[in-house]
Amino acid sequence: MNPKVKLALYLVLGIGLAVCIRGLLGIAREDATSTASTGAALAGTNPAPATNVAVTNIALTNVASATSTNAAATNTQVTQVAAATDDGATRKASPRMGRFMAFGVAGFFAVVALAILIGHDVSRFFAARVENFIFNDDLKGVRDPEYDEAEALWAKGDYLDSIQLMRDYYKRNPREVHVALRIAEIYEANLGNYLAAALEYEEVLKKNLPAERWGWAAIHLSNLYSGKLNKVEEATRLLHRIVDEFGHTAAAKKARERLGIPEPVPLPEPEPEPEPEPVVKEAPKQPQHNLPPGFRPK
Repeated sequence: MNPKVKLALYLVLGIGLAVCIRGLLGIAREDATSTASTGAALAGTNPAPATNVAVTNIALTNVASATSTNAAATNTQVTQVAAATDDGATRKASPRMGRFMAFGVAGFFAVVALAILIGHDVSRFFAARVENFIFNDDLKGVRDPEYDEAEALWAKGDYLDSIQLMRDYYKRNPREVHVALRIAEIYEANLGNYLAAALEYEEVLKKNLPAERWGWAAIHLSNLYSGKLNKVEEATRLLHRIVDEFGHTAAAKKARERLGIPEPVPLPEPEPEPEPEPVVKEAPKQPQHNLPPGFRPK
């Protein structure tokens, strides 16, 4: 995906999610304010208890009748006000519920889209890290402008400056062992400094490399020992180490050829044991007699 398009998607989705959250919070504040105002209205509609002044010319029974009539009228008025308030709250709540659902659905889709984008970017990031790790351990490395500059100096014949740039680069990137091998190759092939090349190979063999790569680097070092450096014992010792520690590799096969060790003969697989023959039970023999068929002796 184009980085500009991806950035625009991040901005649009982020702004949309922020708007949805703000809308939901606003609806929640409106509900809280409406609930408080409804409670206040209900409290304000409760009238004070009516008191009738007793008049000397009116009988006590008339006073009781008037009081009960006023109380019934007051209760009827409160019930009507409460019912009207509930109906109004219900009518006002319906548009807020619609806005709440709209903001909620939009926010949900914005979160899902953001999660997909973030998951894609995170997976690509870790995939690139793993790929770099595999290639570096395989001694192929990842091209870098600083390393390319060192190779350009080597192409011009400036071998010492090229080695220095490679060495600085290798210090900053110690997993890229291919750089150390390249330095050893320049010492050996271009400068003819076989001792320096051998020292570089010895440092490489201290790394935790794949078995095949380690074996071929050791073969190259043994060639230097037995040839230009005239260290036959060190070369023989190194070849035996290849055979003993990495005997299953192609480098070990080469080392056995140098040492005159025959290839190990694979052990023959044990022949499967023959299956025992099934025992056939013979039917019991009937006693012989001279009776006609269908008769048997007593």
